[in-house]
Amino acid sequence: MRVFECFSRFKKGDLSIEDEPRSGRPSSSRNDENIAKIREKLNVDRHYTIDELSEVSGVSCSSVERILTQDLGMRRVEAKFVPRLLTEDQRQSHLAVCQDL
Repeated sequence: MRVFECFSRFKKGDLSIEDEPRSGRPSSSRNDENIAKIREKLNVDRHYTIDELSEVSGVSCSSVERILTQDLGMRRVEAKFVPRLLTEDQRQSHLAVCQDL
């Protein structure tokens, strides 16, 4: 929101700093179906790039990145996305691999 709009609203007595609801089409790319597609592809191979995931799922690159970070709780490590926190099974698996080495 721009400063003069804020000032105008405050002057009228509206002390809220939240934006007003806007009309328009809601985002259609971050839906359960697309999130499931991307999760499925990453379960098969975590080496997919954002561009490849975008091409496979038909979702824009920016939406794929938001799905990975916000919806799937992943972060970028080097060139691939990995979960932020390991599950107990993953920890045990990593521990077993390290002990075998």
